[in-house]
Amino acid sequence: MKKKSYRSLYLMLLIPVILVFIYNYIPMAGIVISFMNFKPALGFRGSQFIGLEHFQTLFSSPQFAQAMWNTVVIALWKIACGLVVPIAFALLLNEVQNTFFKRVAQTIVYLPHFISWVLLSGIIIDFLAVNGALNSILGKFGMDPVLFLLDDHLFKPVLIITDVWAGFGWGTIIYMAALTGIDPNLYEAAAIDGAGRWKQTLHITLPGMMSTVVLQMTLSLGNVLNAGFDQVYNLMTPITLKSGDILDTLIYRLGMESANFGLSTAVSLFKSIVGAVFIVASYKLAHKLTGYKIF
Repeated sequence: MKKKSYRSLYLMLLIPVILVFIYNYIPMAGIVISFMNFKPALGFRGSQFIGLEHFQTLFSSPQFAQAMWNTVVIALWKIACGLVVPIAFALLLNEVQNTFFKRVAQTIVYLPHFISWVLLSGIIIDFLAVNGALNSILGKFGMDPVLFLLDDHLFKPVLIITDVWAGFGWGTIIYMAALTGIDPNLYEAAAIDGAGRWKQTLHITLPGMMSTVVLQMTLSLGNVLNAGFDQVYNLMTPITLKSGDILDTLIYRLGMESANFGLSTAVSLFKSIVGAVFIVASYKLAHKLTGYKIF
């Protein structure tokens, strides 16, 4: 009886499973391009098989080393700030007693999460331009204009700060939900014992949401090689290529601009393998620390 009652649910799942198979599994056959001197006109059978030559070229390339370094640095900073800022904001918002203000503040901060990076990048470029709003404010204090998007030393901080701005509102929702699960009686007991708001935060609020924090932190490790292609591609210029070039933008340039499909696929395969290892490790760590389990 159970199988019959679940039949409609299985049929509903059939469409997304078919789509995943078509768009995610079938294209995996293209992995063989990373081992070939691939020529689109010749196809898979006509192109020359060269083994690991692309990978040897890749690991000896300074361009790949720079992109790898940028990817790891930017991704780790984004992961760290993407944890700290939402937690801090959720704790501050939790102290607000005015329900209307709290809802309005939540809506405002998570709104950028639903806007594409194409639009957000246009806003950021206008805001950080030489004659933009930020430089106009700095000019009021007698400071010279700062080339935020044309300075190699400032480009990484700009990427990290703008990414946190765009995404911390969504993280705040998760931590606010974790805060609602804390027993209010604990706060009442602590207040009776003379604990102030700061001590209540340290000894009740933070431990109460720690399992969610650990879960988010461990699951985010799977994105250690995802530094945000949409953001970087839309904000990066040839001047900031050295500090902003990541694996995804390198893959795009090699494949789409240079038509070096074999080397581009090799970079993508390397990134996918490393990412898969981190995803499995983070899942195991999340299961061990918090009991999180999908299957």
